[in-house]
Amino acid sequence: MGLFAFFALSVILAILTLLIRNKAIIRMIMLLFSAAHIAVTVYAWKNIGNTELTYFTFNHSGVLLMSVLAFLLLPVVYHGFIYVAGDDARKYSIYHSSLIALTAFMTGAYLANNMTVLWIFVEATTLAVAALIYHDRTEIALEATWKYVFICSTGIALAYLGILFLGFIYGREDAASLSFEDLAGMINTVNPLYLKIAFLFVLVGFSTKMGLFPMHTVTIDAHSVAPPPISALISTTLMNVGFIAIFRVYTLFASSPVLGFMNNALILSGVLSLLIAAGYMLKAKHVKRMLAYSSLENMGLVAIALGIGGQAYYGAFLLIVLHSFVKSGLFFQMGQLHRVLHTFKLDETGKYMNAYPAGALVLITGMILILAFPPSGMFLAEFFIFKGMIFQGRWILAVIVMVLISFIIYAMSTRILHIAYSEPKEYATPLPPGKVNPAETITQFILFAVVIALCFVQPPFLAEIINQSFFMLPN
Repeated sequence: MGLFAFFALSVILAILTLLIRNKAIIRMIMLLFSAAHIAVTVYAWKNIGNTELTYFTFNHSGVLLMSVLAFLLLPVVYHGFIYVAGDDARKYSIYHSSLIALTAFMTGAYLANNMTVLWIFVEATTLAVAALIYHDRTEIALEATWKYVFICSTGIALAYLGILFLGFIYGREDAASLSFEDLAGMINTVNPLYLKIAFLFVLVGFSTKMGLFPMHTVTIDAHSVAPPPISALISTTLMNVGFIAIFRVYTLFASSPVLGFMNNALILSGVLSLLIAAGYMLKAKHVKRMLAYSSLENMGLVAIALGIGGQAYYGAFLLIVLHSFVKSGLFFQMGQLHRVLHTFKLDETGKYMNAYPAGALVLITGMILILAFPPSGMFLAEFFIFKGMIFQGRWILAVIVMVLISFIIYAMSTRILHIAYSEPKEYATPLPPGKVNPAETITQFILFAVVIALCFVQPPFLAEIINQSFFMLPN
């Protein structure tokens, strides 16, 4: 399936899903769309390096993140079926139509080879995910949705200012050509001040999507009210959209004199992200917000890894991939936890092992993996990042990061273990524990199994596509 066919099919299926009110037909459409996305991902692997529709290139980093999305889409659709099963037909249609649109927009962002096209697709994801955040139609959901739209639009506007500074590179009538290939040919002839300003605007603007300091707050609030399957996407594949946007510009400028400036900006942003994540996780009272701050921590590590370079590049991409799998599994479990305990408030949770052993096992396993304890593949990713710090003699940075991660480990482990084994501190919900089919945890254990396996064996194709994603960057 070619890229044009996929985008055309996405438009048709999104419109059909919005118009149809039959849930059975919508479920079949979603399965068809999931299969189509897997097919176009396979097509992308076979055509790496090729350009289609002028503005999209199957580059290694884009195909890698597109593959992560394809791997997660079926579990997201499956858990979405469960979450919206009791909704009326209209809400059911809007949810799935928006999910199709969001997936197509993220795919376009991953593959865009032009700065303007990338910006358009990133902005489009804001509109699609806003409809999904507001799915439950509560007052809190409305507030979070407007906040998400406003802050993301502000961030995207800042990123657009960065694009305007990229336009100053040309200074002639062809300034509208902002393809990464054309820009790369003249980067070293540009005033470094323009590049510094452009990168800062891009970093701050797209940090709304990556969930990185200083625009991290928007994703934190969105997690509190979004349906758990959508939280899984916001915290993984949508954050990957922000990463790829920043990474594209970073790669473009890496051969210029501003490389050191960019590295320092990324490291500073990453350390501040870790600091905020550690501080807020220590006082987190909402389990989904706790996981959102965990995503902030991991994106901070990715930013630091980019700033360090060398072997840390590999660690950054491996962390992006594995974090997506683990965090999705944990957010899927949050949906089941709410159905059993009827709350997301930490003080009202407890004795989860007694109420739903399979779910408690998912939480504990996911905790071990997301905190990068062996046998988590994330341990290997963080090992590469710390190895890069030590090889460059960044001992102070390594110590700071280790201390902040220690606080995060303490905060998350004590809260997860409280949910699994302790008595609730408050009994605000008089309802008896709900029932969940343990078979629903299968998708989560599959995702976790992949993360564990990649700690010991990394397939050559995975190592190759990761290495090719940053082979042009200086070591």
